[in-house]
Amino acid sequence: MPRERLSVVVTRRLPEPVETRLCELFDVSLRSDDSPMSRAELIDAVKTADVLVPTVTDTIDAALLGQAGDQLKLVANYGAGVDHIDVATARQRGILVSNTPGVLTDDTADMAMALIMAVVRRIPEGLAMMQQGDWDGWAPTALLGGRLAGRRIGILGMGGVGQAVAKRASAFGMQIHYHNRRRLHHEIEERLEATYWDSLDQMVARMDVISVNCPATPSTYHLLNARRLKLLKSDAVIVNTSRGEVVDENALTRMLRAGEIAGAGLDVYEHGHQINPRLRELSNVVLLPHMGSATREGRSEMGEKVLLNIKTFEDGHRPPDLVVPSML
Repeated sequence: MPRERLSVVVTRRLPEPVETRLCELFDVSLRSDDSPMSRAELIDAVKTADVLVPTVTDTIDAALLGQAGDQLKLVANYGAGVDHIDVATARQRGILVSNTPGVLTDDTADMAMALIMAVVRRIPEGLAMMQQGDWDGWAPTALLGGRLAGRRIGILGMGGVGQAVAKRASAFGMQIHYHNRRRLHHEIEERLEATYWDSLDQMVARMDVISVNCPATPSTYHLLNARRLKLLKSDAVIVNTSRGEVVDENALTRMLRAGEIAGAGLDVYEHGHQINPRLRELSNVVLLPHMGSATREGRSEMGEKVLLNIKTFEDGHRPPDLVVPSML
């Protein structure tokens, strides 16, 4: 008699090949439209599913996990970040959590460099001028930006994405500096030609560009707070493709409006899609709708990792991308 298939609930629409493969392997409940599940729908899901496949738009907190049925044994997150999941509570209840690390490294690093170039070279301002029909022709002093070569970039978080940003920035002739929870091995530093700063305060005060590439954890919440942002040079630029909570968004907005920071490129925001409306009014700010992982290749590879984690779990083994509280 064939083994009963795992019950899997997917909270958002995923790329079609991923959904098709999930249906081939498991008893899957797919989302009919591309909208986040309501809280009530999430509660129903954890009460019935063996495996939940959430995304960053779902809050999997202690209260939700407290309503999970005994059959829920795996939360196979579609995404690398797990700050929206209470991993400690899940483990206490015997629920494993997996994620999809590594596959978005290059895509996110590409977006970080795109934002750096967009802000420093004032690309959106030029684009808006052309779209509005306001261009009267070339002028020697029009839309003057800056040259990337020779600028110092301070990378906050030197994991996979941070190192990928360093490689790209180095190719543009930028000088690589970084602050990290742990210093990199000297061979990696030499390969990246990177300078380590034990003091984040001292690093941010000397950089031309700050790239935020660290995860959101209790220790990184508002790591760039109002006091630390005031250490930035007035001609500095800050770019965030990691998590919005790392930066005090209100403080950043005030300083941008006051001209105390030259510009910012943001792909993530402190309160999800609820963006400080004053940010939208600023010409020196480039805002993107969380596009860092938005490549067909990256999203498909995320799905493949989800599939592998669930299938490995079903076969009675530890999911290869298991997340444990000590990692956070």
